[in-house]
Amino acid sequence: MKTKLLLLEDDITLSETVIDYFEEQGFNIVPAYDGLEAIELIYENSFDLLLLDVNVPEVNGFEVLERIRKDENNTPAIFITSLNSMDSLEQGFNCGCDDYIRKPFELKELLLRVQTIIKREYSNKSDIIKISDNIHFDLTSNELKKDEQNMKLNLKELKLLKLFLQNPNELLVHDRIYDNVWDYGEEYSDNSLRTYIKNLRKILGKDKIVSLKKLGYRFNQE
Repeated sequence: MKTKLLLLEDDITLSETVIDYFEEQGFNIVPAYDGLEAIELIYENSFDLLLLDVNVPEVNGFEVLERIRKDENNTPAIFITSLNSMDSLEQGFNCGCDDYIRKPFELKELLLRVQTIIKREYSNKSDIIKISDNIHFDLTSNELKKDEQNMKLNLKELKLLKLFLQNPNELLVHDRIYDNVWDYGEEYSDNSLRTYIKNLRKILGKDKIVSLKKLGYRFNQE
C-alpha cells in the first residue's frame, strides 16, 4: 500500500509540482488549498504524514496542527514555509511538528525529510499486530495469520483490514471507507463492502467488526 501524504499548499503551481514529484516516487498525495479543507481531509482519511504550508487561507498551518493535536491525532507533520524567523521556527515545533523546511527548497530535500520520518515511524511500530490470541497481522509482509495459517485476502479486503487496524475502536463512516479502500474514480458498491466485511468476520470473528446502522463500522480491538 502506498504511503499517503496530505499537502496543504495554496500556491497551485507549487502544489502541482510537489504532487507530480512525489507521485513519481511512488507516493499517494492528496492536496488541500486552505486550512479548513485540510482539517476536513485529515478527519476523513488516514495519512502517514502531513505537509503543511503555514500562510494559507481560512486557517493557517500552525492552527491546523494545533487543532488536530488537541484531538490526539499524532500524524507526523512537516511545515513548509517562507517564514524564516527563530520565533516562527519555535512556534512550529511548539505546535507539534516533526520537521520544518523553508521555501524555496529542493524537492529531493523534502523527499529525504519525508522518507526519514516515515522510516522512523515504522521502526517505532511493531511489525506484528495482535488481533486476538490466535490471529496476527504482519505489517511488513501484509500477511494475516490465524493459527499460524495464512489467510487469503483480496486487495480491497487487505486495504479494509489495514484501515480498521489503523483506527481501532473508532467509527469509520461509509464515505471514509470508500475513500480509502476504493481507488480514485472507481465506482464503489455497498454490496461489495458488505461482502468484504462478511469475509473478514469469518476470519476475525463476528464481534470484531460491529455494524452501526446507516453510519458505518467499528473495529473492536482489545
